Order: sequence, then C-alpha cells, then structure tokens
Amino acid sequence: MGLTARDQQLVAAIQCGLPLVSHPYAEIGARIGLSESETIERIQALLTDGTIKRLGVVVRHHELGYRANAMAVWDIPDDQVDKLGRRIGAVDFVTLCYRRPRHLPDWPYNLFSMIHGQSRDAVLRNIEHLIEQCGLGDIPHEVLFSRRRFKQCGAHYIDSPPRQAATGGARIPVGGQP
Repeated sequence: MGLTARDQQLVAAIQCGLPLVSHPYAEIGARIGLSESETIERIQALLTDGTIKRLGVVVRHHELGYRANAMAVWDIPDDQVDKLGRRIGAVDFVTLCYRRPRHLPDWPYNLFSMIHGQSRDAVLRNIEHLIEQCGLGDIPHEVLFSRRRFKQCGAHYIDSPPRQAATGGARIPVGGQP
C-alpha cells in the first residue's frame, strides 16, 4: 500500500518524536490538518496494515544511569537459532536480539543480543544469568563492551525538518526491522 501525502506528513511528524504535552496527538494533528481522533485513527490504521511495524520510545540508557552495555554474540547451531533467539529475546534485560550471517572463518557468530547495566559487572552477571536461564553453557560466545557512544536515535524513513531539543519532544521511532 502506498502512503498518501497526509500519511507521509503524519509519519514524518511522529518519527521526530512526540511532543511532551498533555495531548501530543492533537498537537501533531494540528500541524498537518487533522483532529486528535483522526491522528490516532490514522496511526492505528498504519499499525494495523503493517505500514508502521512498531511505535516505541528510544531510551537513552546512559542518561538513566546505565553506564555499561555489551553486545553478547553467540555461535548458535543453525537448527536452534530461531528457538534460542526467541528465548534470549524474551529476557527482560535483553534490549535487542537478532540474527546475522556468519562470516567464516573470522566471525562464527550468528546471534546478537544487547545488554545494558549500571556497571560492567552488572552486565556480566546478566550474561551469566542468561547462559543459565537459556541453556547456553556449551554455546561459544563473546562479550563486546561498548567504549564510546556516537549516536543513539530511532530510524527516519521520511525526510522531515529536525526538531530542536528545546521543543521537549521525546524520540519515538517508527518503522520495521532494519
């Protein structure tokens, strides 16, 4: 399904973040000529038909006191990766979990899971818990701690003017799987 011009305006408006006001959908609607209820109905329709895959908040972990994060990479047997990927992804402290192709012989890992914590030790404890909870004891893995954050934001699919930090907008990503 192709997006109408109005739907494109709506996606552009929400991908830059919802305004932190009591009625954000009314404010967004006013910008593009829709009522609050029309804005909510259009977003719901776009979610229902799969044009928008999810609507969520981008949490800036560092600002919340989570100073450590690591990507745990796993060499899961191909016939088990879907099952174990779902189990790992269901764990509360795992913020991302996705499959990627191996690049043998240098990179045998095919499942990636991001884990945030207030310290490196907290992240390592969570990984140990994950190994026990998901039965990963015999699965080769590496833990790659982040050293520096360069960018953290949601995806942008439609060109829109950037909103200034002074607007108080919360980042709300719109879109599907990368």
